[in-house]
Amino acid sequence: MITECVRLYRDLCAALVPGAGLEAVAAELSRVIAPVVPHDAMRCGTSSPSSGPGITTLAFWHGYTPDLGRELLSADRVGDYLVELGELARRQVPVTLSRRVRPGMRDRLLDAHSAGEELCLALRSTRGVWGVLCLMRAAGGRPFDVADARRLADVGPALVAAFRNYVTAPPARSLAPEPSPGMLIVGADSRIKTMTSQAQPWLEATRTYLDVPGWLADCSFACLAAAARAQPRNVRLCVPSVGCGWWTTIEAQRLGDDGDVAIMIQRAGGRSLMPSYCDWYGVTPREQQIMQHLYSGSAPKQIARALDLSLYTVGDHLKALFRKTGTSGRDELIASLNT
Repeated sequence: MITECVRLYRDLCAALVPGAGLEAVAAELSRVIAPVVPHDAMRCGTSSPSSGPGITTLAFWHGYTPDLGRELLSADRVGDYLVELGELARRQVPVTLSRRVRPGMRDRLLDAHSAGEELCLALRSTRGVWGVLCLMRAAGGRPFDVADARRLADVGPALVAAFRNYVTAPPARSLAPEPSPGMLIVGADSRIKTMTSQAQPWLEATRTYLDVPGWLADCSFACLAAAARAQPRNVRLCVPSVGCGWWTTIEAQRLGDDGDVAIMIQRAGGRSLMPSYCDWYGVTPREQQIMQHLYSGSAPKQIARALDLSLYTVGDHLKALFRKTGTSGRDELIASLNT
């Protein structure tokens, strides 16, 4: 069993090629998972746990038609989706079939598009929720069963570990200079009403270097805007640098009561990057505290006094921090947060 898990992890890592288009990566992920749980289509979204369960920063779709994809990601489903994912993540075995005694909205959408059913898995670890993986079988095919659900649950830990390896690998490309901060406005009808000239390069970079389909990009902004309308605070995501070499912050904020939402896109760095960065690199809460003090310019002795730790303990945490982040010392670690 251990050998099978290791083999699956290696195969998933091989499928997740930094710099490759998300559609191509999705096809490879589907191919690797198919021997474990046969399926006709796959969709998977992932984000760091610090973002909270919900809108994902990397999305991989294979085999779904754009029309069905738009329906599944429609803005009016965001609230239901957040509830579903939260409930799923709290289950002892975080897997669910779409078909139930009382069919829900998702089941009706699948019926309307002549699809079969979905088997969904919440991707989670002790750190939190990393996203969701859904497999679909075509109408008329063999329904998913309990054995399928059990096998899919076994995929979860290996897939989370592979995603972390994917995100923390050196960027396949680094484009400089990156665009200036840009902003777009999403209206109550979920369409982009206007955008600044600086926003366009960000959208072009996403489509060019991550090969994100146009329908998926539009749906992502609509869902982000819907999430911002449903929550009392701004919604903030940190997109990893695997596509074009930049960590990117995308933040959505409601504008008054007419349904308009402003979405700001800019380079992530420093303290704004730290929570997501620490999730992906497996940095512990204590190590993150020490990183924050390092970023502020504190010396190890000052950190020891501030955190009531021995200098030797601080040294051990620093060694672990540098090892996890692949940096050789303080200056390189700080640079990794700023470049």
